[in-house]
Amino acid sequence: MTGFIEHLREQRWDDHRYYHHSRINQSLHLLSAMSFLCAYAVAFKDPAIAALIGWLVAMTSRQAGHLFFEPKGYDHVNHASHEHKEEIKVGYNLFRKIILMSIWALSPLVLLLDPTLLGTLEPHGTAAEFVRNLGWFWLFLAVAGLLFRTVQLFFIRDVRTGLVWATKILTDPFHDIKLYHRSPGYLLQGQRIDPSIARHHPR
Repeated sequence: MTGFIEHLREQRWDDHRYYHHSRINQSLHLLSAMSFLCAYAVAFKDPAIAALIGWLVAMTSRQAGHLFFEPKGYDHVNHASHEHKEEIKVGYNLFRKIILMSIWALSPLVLLLDPTLLGTLEPHGTAAEFVRNLGWFWLFLAVAGLLFRTVQLFFIRDVRTGLVWATKILTDPFHDIKLYHRSPGYLLQGQRIDPSIARHHPR
């Protein structure tokens, strides 16, 4: 268990120091984390609505922070190029995220072409029913995306790495709130890049 916790701490630190330099990105992650916690709470009562919250608010704000606001040039703090960081990323790097978000964006067309989704859903009769079915589809997509990368890591890394990464993803909302709750304040003060990453970088 000690090794598991240490590995989890390492993955979290690598994710923070490599991909969360921007205070705008951090602030969007705070919004995303709060939205995910809301989705977690709603999931006990209505999983389809929870998936809509998760994808429409939490995921879009989170990935927008990475795609549009995070620096893509040479990382002088970590002495790593953007290409190197993309290559060693444990979870979904930007390329994989773009593929995942593209599938998500095209998923309403799939549901229009096959309203039953291969017989797994009751066909919609109203716009509200279509949105609810879309929520179920997105819930399946979220679970599939998590399981796919976890199992993939079993083979390209090892079982522990996959399990640690899955744990990290599921607990990221709690950790992000702890880590980034002050970021909007720093951003309002005009601080665009987090200087603490350089201060805490191991020498």
